[in-house]
Amino acid sequence: MNDVASKTRRRLLHRAAAALLGGMLSFGGAAAAANAIEPLESVRSAAEGFVRSQMPPGQADIVVSAGRLDSRLRLAHCGGPLDTSFISGTTMQPQMSVRVACHAAATWTLYVPVTVQSRIRVWALLAPHAQGARLGTADVAAETRLVGGLAVGYVTDLSELARATLRHPLPAGAVLTSADLLPDFMVRQGEQVTLVAAIAGIQVRAAGLALQAGSYGALIRVQNATSAKVVQGVVESDRVVDVTP
Repeated sequence: MNDVASKTRRRLLHRAAAALLGGMLSFGGAAAAANAIEPLESVRSAAEGFVRSQMPPGQADIVVSAGRLDSRLRLAHCGGPLDTSFISGTTMQPQMSVRVACHAAATWTLYVPVTVQSRIRVWALLAPHAQGARLGTADVAAETRLVGGLAVGYVTDLSELARATLRHPLPAGAVLTSADLLPDFMVRQGEQVTLVAAIAGIQVRAAGLALQAGSYGALIRVQNATSAKVVQGVVESDRVVDVTP
């Protein structure tokens, strides 16, 4: 009897220990799930992906980089898709912050710094030039550079150089932007101009009077010398204005 009772007691103890161990493992699994963290890399990737999705069509060679996040951060695992958006009022800029938030199994919000750069072909000065200098193709060299923001505002058509002077001094290596060039006035207010209009494939010319000054490509008001009618036209060259309807 004693042996039987002893064996029975051992079986009961084994079962109790197994049950207790199973409960501990179950509790440990729940605790591990509760303590799971969201990888910081997934937060950075979400911020970068959102910025790329906001790019205007036709943009190529764009480099989007999320900044480093504090490695001490411990964000609860989201368990669902991360919500991304710009901070209210933010527009596409070379540097900005993206709001990354979780509204699933956990609730948290993080603001991730993101940098936008463009790899583009630019024109750089070979030597320093003073304000008012007129540049030519021999004064610049083509380079491929990584510049901040989207590729806008940079000089891409070298024919612009023949119609403008430098607005301010620039050092060697400076990348030319449209803001660096001061366009020449090809038409001055009050001077006689030639009005050109293309109608049904036929070019018609007439004398006119410039009511405004304008550089190449500017839209100005001109008056037809014969009819006295005032119209708008685009400055095409020296004292020539295109008034095609």
